[in-house]
Amino acid sequence: RPAPLYRARRLERALGTPARIYYKYEGVSPSGSHKPNTAVAQAYYNAAEGVRRITTETGAGQWGSSLALAGAMFDLAIEVYMVGVSYRQKPYRRAFMESFGARCVASPSEETAFGRSVLAEDPESTGSLGIAIGEAVEQATQREDTKYALGSVLNHVLLHQTVTGLEAMEQLAMADDYPDTIIGCTGGGSNFAGIVFPFLGEALRGGRPVEAIAVEPTACPTLTAGRFAYDYGDSAQLTPLTKMHTLGSGFVPPGFHAGGLRYHGMAPQISHLKELGHLDARAYDQLDCFAAGLRFARAEGIIPAPEANHAVKAVLDEAEACRESGTSKAILFNLCGHGNFDMQAYTDYLAGKLSNLGGSRSEVAMALSGLPSVER
Repeated sequence: RPAPLYRARRLERALGTPARIYYKYEGVSPSGSHKPNTAVAQAYYNAAEGVRRITTETGAGQWGSSLALAGAMFDLAIEVYMVGVSYRQKPYRRAFMESFGARCVASPSEETAFGRSVLAEDPESTGSLGIAIGEAVEQATQREDTKYALGSVLNHVLLHQTVTGLEAMEQLAMADDYPDTIIGCTGGGSNFAGIVFPFLGEALRGGRPVEAIAVEPTACPTLTAGRFAYDYGDSAQLTPLTKMHTLGSGFVPPGFHAGGLRYHGMAPQISHLKELGHLDARAYDQLDCFAAGLRFARAEGIIPAPEANHAVKAVLDEAEACRESGTSKAILFNLCGHGNFDMQAYTDYLAGKLSNLGGSRSEVAMALSGLPSVER
């Protein structure tokens, strides 16, 4: 650190927009995403406490890769339950984790009671982050030397990630600029909070106001279609109840390629800010996001991770709106990771094999009907 902040001048020219577009590029980290910002910290504190083994989950593999790297740094055994559909879609992410000594298991698995129960009900289950979290938490309860670590959602993770926004503040000051709009993709909320929270905190303390836009997939629309309620963070219902935007802990999203955004809930802090009106949320289809990612790549020379493509799509929309209105404003977004391990997704998109996958309204309704009853 610091990770670089770039002015997207070639993209601006390609769009013919008067907008000034900046992106904080977290793909320069050793694991290719923003996740080491919290993985290294969590591994350090666990090792300092005498923990020898950490269990966790991962979707697309960015978090699992980062914790595997951090585990190697601090001599920790890392066990990763990777959402089954991503386990099969992204073999190089799995190889990356195993290269650093981590053990990677497709979830749902036969290794846990909860995994076995899911497979008994649906042997072809694609898995979900909620299921993988449930398996990792169950495993962590079996041994005294083991703890569970989460790569998003929780307050300490969001705090670790604010290094991104704090750096961006100083870097933009060097450019004598300040964002009018800040954009990030949202799954659990870590990269969005990391780039937005420092600026939003400054605004809430009486500083310059900013527009914050959280972008999610239409196939897992937690902020745009979920309910603000108490729910479990995992599908096994082993975690404490948390008030957040949720689609229901039993919701299993379809197998779209942005695996890091396939989570039924949203960080409580982000959910609260959404309720207070401090941020807007948008949902985009998979094909539109891949098209936006390729447009960005051909201008800027970086292929974004499928998750980051959601933010890119919103940036393009904002920049084009500036072109139509003749408005010049500064747009900042978090390019939270590269897509170098996601080339199969791009191969499928370019071959016309991908489609827009949407979560069934009936499935969401069924999952929401199972929300726990909480007395107020």
